[in-house]
Amino acid sequence: MTPTSRTKLTRLPKRGAHDTATIYPILDEGLVCHVSYILNGQPFMIPIAYCRIGDVVYIHGSVGSHFLRELAKGIDVCLAVTLMDGLVLARSAFHHSVNYRSVILFGKTRLVTDDAEAWDVLKQITEHLIPGRWEDTRQPNDSEMKKTMVLAIDIEEASAKVRTGNVNDDPEDADLPHWAGVVPLTIQPQTPIQDPSQNPEITVPNYVTGYKRN
Repeated sequence: MTPTSRTKLTRLPKRGAHDTATIYPILDEGLVCHVSYILNGQPFMIPIAYCRIGDVVYIHGSVGSHFLRELAKGIDVCLAVTLMDGLVLARSAFHHSVNYRSVILFGKTRLVTDDAEAWDVLKQITEHLIPGRWEDTRQPNDSEMKKTMVLAIDIEEASAKVRTGNVNDDPEDADLPHWAGVVPLTIQPQTPIQDPSQNPEITVPNYVTGYKRN
């Protein structure tokens, strides 16, 4: 993607990227995005689950949502996804940092009115959150579909920014008596907790016990 003034990185540009080979895997690993827009001079933002299909990011929610009703008008939005990979603890407080992978993208919203597209989006959002789940559920009925709004955000332009590696202390601080290094961070699933009202003979599926992010 060719950067413009909206996506060109000015602070530490060496950490930036504009190619889909960098951007799309970050979007595909994230679980929640933050969507923001301006209405009458007032900024709004909401965290929401999503999925990516090709060059489009999709979100969904209640038809009664004020936020989604505004997005359904076809407006310009900014969407952000951030993955935290580690806490970088330098000897000096000034050089503390984090290892991360992030994406900022811009696009215009579009209300999905095609039933087949909406159905596929709901399936893909479910599968994005936990692969294997869609076929192991009661899928939405007509009433539930009517209560659900699906929105598309065509990716017009985007940039990624990534920080990896260890500390970057000043040379004169190298011998200070303070521990320095990286505390890695990952999404770590815990032991599944079964619904107490469920038949105990129903076993936990493999896609739950083996759950992990990419």
